[in-house]
Amino acid sequence: MIGYVTLGTNDLARASKFYDTLLAEIGGKRMLESERFVSWSAGENSPGLGVIKPFDGQSATGGNGTMVALALDSREKVDALYNKAMKLGAKDEGPPGLRWGNFYVGYFRDLDGNKLNAFCMG
Repeated sequence: MIGYVTLGTNDLARASKFYDTLLAEIGGKRMLESERFVSWSAGENSPGLGVIKPFDGQSATGGNGTMVALALDSREKVDALYNKAMKLGAKDEGPPGLRWGNFYVGYFRDLDGNKLNAFCMG
């Protein structure tokens, strides 16, 4: 259902380096890029995630209540991605663990304050 998600950034080079390294952990590769944005995907027909300088020229801010969830197929992969984000300078928003039954998830904010999580079911 979701085609792609973009997150605002005030430093495209810094954000791109963060996501190049982070998303490589789960098979993400650069899909498209320009002077204003870079996006990644695990394949041509897979959803994408991008970072972009806001079109209106204003500063990018982390959306209050906005979050991108990265679906993985094991707890080990959730742990690995969360730990990679922490090593890259992300801010902890809740370490990986079970929440709501079989929902295993870890929360973090990227270098621009955008909130993400890595999760798996089961």
